[in-house]
Amino acid sequence: MRTQDSTRDALLAKAGPLALATGALITAAQLVMWPFDTDDHVATTQSVIFQLAGAAYFLAFCLPMLTLVLAYTWQARETGRLGVAAVTLAVIGTMALAGDLWFESFAVPWLADEVPVAFDTEPSVLLGLGAISSYLLFAGGWTLFGLASLRAGVFPRAISAMIVVGGVCGFSALLAPFGIPLGLAMTALGVWMIRTRLPAAASSPTHEQPPAPVT
Repeated sequence: MRTQDSTRDALLAKAGPLALATGALITAAQLVMWPFDTDDHVATTQSVIFQLAGAAYFLAFCLPMLTLVLAYTWQARETGRLGVAAVTLAVIGTMALAGDLWFESFAVPWLADEVPVAFDTEPSVLLGLGAISSYLLFAGGWTLFGLASLRAGVFPRAISAMIVVGGVCGFSALLAPFGIPLGLAMTALGVWMIRTRLPAAASSPTHEQPPAPVT
């Protein structure tokens, strides 16, 4: 059991650096993308800087799913069922929006070069529903995770509130600067985790003692 607990502690200890890296990468990518007119697909696809920032932003979206699980584990007992629902919804929403971002980062440049007329047509109903659902799942999941964190009281309330704001703004997270609030929240959470000792509930789960033998 000690080996299992030490492995768990070592994994949780990586939550801070991972959250910090996630937040820094999201914020940096969004700051680079911010000056560009994203409605001009041809111009953005011809910009190497924008494309590199888009690729970095996609990588940043792969990290929050790991950060979410580890951050949830820090406060799992305190968040209860609300925490389970929040982290589940946030992971699904992040995965869905990451799919949108992959398409924007890698498929859209090809379409702009080979089929530019595609941008002059209206998206299908199915495509529109898929996009809207990913926006809602992402925003709803992260907002709920922030609210669960506020109720749990493990993270500083200011950081939990920042996650709520990041979740609300996350509905438009594919567009700069709307992903920056969540990036700053993750950065702050990462710094706090690095400077804070693992909570006893997360690092050393209590185990029920076996009943004393009857004499």
